[in-house]
Amino acid sequence: MSSKVAYAIGTVYVGCILNNVFLEYLVRDEPGSGNLITFSQFLFIAIHGFFTYSKYGKTKRMIPFKDYVTLVSLFFITSVFNNWVFGFNIPVPLHMIFRAGSLIANMIMGIIILKRRYSFSKFLSVGMITVGIAICTIISSGSSSKKMCTDCGLEPINLEPSSDDNEFFWWVAGIILLTAALLLSARMGIYQETIYRVHGKHPNEALYYTHLLSLPGFILYAPSIIEHTEKVISSEPYTLPFVEIAIPILVLYLIGNVLTQYLCISSVYLLTTECTSLTVTLVITLRKFISLLLSIVYFKNPFTWLHWFGTILVFAGTLIFAEIFTFKKDATQEKKQIDKKVK
Repeated sequence: MSSKVAYAIGTVYVGCILNNVFLEYLVRDEPGSGNLITFSQFLFIAIHGFFTYSKYGKTKRMIPFKDYVTLVSLFFITSVFNNWVFGFNIPVPLHMIFRAGSLIANMIMGIIILKRRYSFSKFLSVGMITVGIAICTIISSGSSSKKMCTDCGLEPINLEPSSDDNEFFWWVAGIILLTAALLLSARMGIYQETIYRVHGKHPNEALYYTHLLSLPGFILYAPSIIEHTEKVISSEPYTLPFVEIAIPILVLYLIGNVLTQYLCISSVYLLTTECTSLTVTLVITLRKFISLLLSIVYFKNPFTWLHWFGTILVFAGTLIFAEIFTFKKDATQEKKQIDKKVK
């Protein structure tokens, strides 16, 4: 593992986990603020990129504009699909199981599009990680079926099926949407990997343009963003130590969330230039799992035997995926060969 990859993985975990802490504080006090949070993150990254990477629009783009449009379209459609499903009689636990299946979806798309072949150990590890995360997530969820999708920051659209006769039809439609969202998300990762292979590694450029081009989509959610901006600004003031300046507490949480999100997402984009889409998905999936465990500990939620079982599955699957046991076996065989030559 190169130092660049190690740095990217380290900052992904530090930035994303801290980001999740600020997110929990925000949604605990203001549950419907997902649109505002996501818009603030995208706006900050776009403005930061305009001054640092783009140099006020003077930097020459290395990846074609149409590729970024395709990438952003895939992201936006995936986000919308993930939230629409709550209006199709899809319970939250089932939604979580599908979201936990991102590794499997990525592997399937890699086989279909990139013609990759994976060993049995890879399939086994991905299956173990998926099942472990699904178990822990479902057991930890006390949410109702109307819970907001905080990952994508878009509120669910309530389609309200008209009668019980249509319930099964809408449920099937929701399953189709969930499957489409999962495959589209995996396709987005594969597409990003392909772009870098064709046009070279440009993580800062990709980070800037994907967030900049996503901003117009938030026009659809302007009323929600304005409403929750007012609520965040009018939250209880907190006096900063030493400087004696009072700032609304939710504004501080939002600033912390935005800054840590930049650290998190910029590290993810760096990782996409150095690793395959499947490896990136693994890192992100494990980050979400660790965030879940920290949330359980920090907010003093019960940690049951099912949590332990899921945790063991995840970490065992991770070790198998990383081929830790294979490395040890190869090292032992190599040592024996060296000893044999010496003798």
